[in-house]
Order: sequence, then C-alpha cells, then structure tokens
Amino acid sequence: MILYNVTVSVDESIHTEWLEWMKKKHIPDVIATGLFTEYKFYKIISDDPQEMTYSIQYFLASMDDYDTYQKKYAQALQSEHSGKFGDKFVAFRTLLKSV
Repeated sequence: MILYNVTVSVDESIHTEWLEWMKKKHIPDVIATGLFTEYKFYKIISDDPQEMTYSIQYFLASMDDYDTYQKKYAQALQSEHSGKFGDKFVAFRTLLKSV
C-alpha cells in the first residue's frame, strides 16, 4: 500500500472557495483516474485558529500506480489547482509506504 499525502496550507481569503472546489472538483478528478483505492481528507489541528492547513491522503495499491499517476495526470491536475488559486496556497507532497 502506497500513501500519497498532499499537505496544503490555504490563505484565509480563498479558504471557503478552495474547500468546496477540492470536495466537488479536484479530489473527484484525482479519484476518477482509477489509480487510487480510497482517499481521506483532514483539517490539521493547530494552536492557531487562523491556520487553514489540510492533509489529503490518496491511497494506491502499488508504486506502478503512483508512477502512472505522475506520468499521465499529476501535472495537469496540479496546474489546474495552481491556475485557480495562484499564490494563495502552499502545498507539499509526501510519499509513504506501509511497512
């Protein structure tokens, strides 16, 4: 099992729009690739109530599925996100393997 984790910190000015777009557009588009077995979407708990940071966890059966996602889909999906929200977010990605 492979976990592709995307952590996104969102500017408060776009928070509501971003959250709705992620739930209704972006995450469904990622899942529609057919490469992910499931996903989980969490808000990161922080001492700062103004901080809007989320973890989107996408699960894959294999590294081959991850490689296919990166080669065929990742760039377009990430570009769409960046095009919509510009410099109002910061994202980093982590790849984990179950042991």
